[in-house]
Amino acid sequence: MAGPALQMNPQMEQIHGEIRDTIRALANGFQKLDKIKDSNRQSKQLEELTGKMRECKRLIKEFDLEIKEEESRNPPGVTKQLNDEKQSMIKELNSYVALRKTYMSTLGGKRVELFDMGNGYEPQADENVRLASEMSNQELVDAGMKTMDETDQAIERSKQVVHQTIEVGTQTAATLKGQTEQMARLVDELDKIQFSIKRASKLVKEIGRQ
Repeated sequence: MAGPALQMNPQMEQIHGEIRDTIRALANGFQKLDKIKDSNRQSKQLEELTGKMRECKRLIKEFDLEIKEEESRNPPGVTKQLNDEKQSMIKELNSYVALRKTYMSTLGGKRVELFDMGNGYEPQADENVRLASEMSNQELVDAGMKTMDETDQAIERSKQVVHQTIEVGTQTAATLKGQTEQMARLVDELDKIQFSIKRASKLVKEIGRQ
């Protein structure tokens, strides 16, 4: 976490504070997720956490732009400290992206036929985190943003599959309802025919006795 030695303009301080708040919210959110056993509630919680990750990614981009804009006015040492802090925040974000992939992989295993998890959920995050120390700041930013973009795309694919599944279920229910109503009408018709046959049989017997 950033120490008091960091020199930032008011705009940068505000963005930095928002990033730190979001990262804390992610930490609390994943702690809460550990206690949730229901897969549907887990999915909902993961969707909320993904929204926070998107917001964190956007804020880190803004923080990076502020560093670049202030670079000409700041001493090299200050710029290095700010870039180090940015790299630290990107690593933290990437660690939560990796954690999210692990949860999504677990959920995907439970409902393989329902969700198309896509390549964006393949558990490669440990490798990404391990290599982060060897990457430049810009490469870290690009890697983090690419991972989040892939996650976003995979979520959208999953949502589409869910919506399609719901639509198929609704159509099936409507078809079954129609078939049930048709069968009920058929039973009514059969009852009427049976009643008519009984009446005809009774009339025949009465005529036979005359």
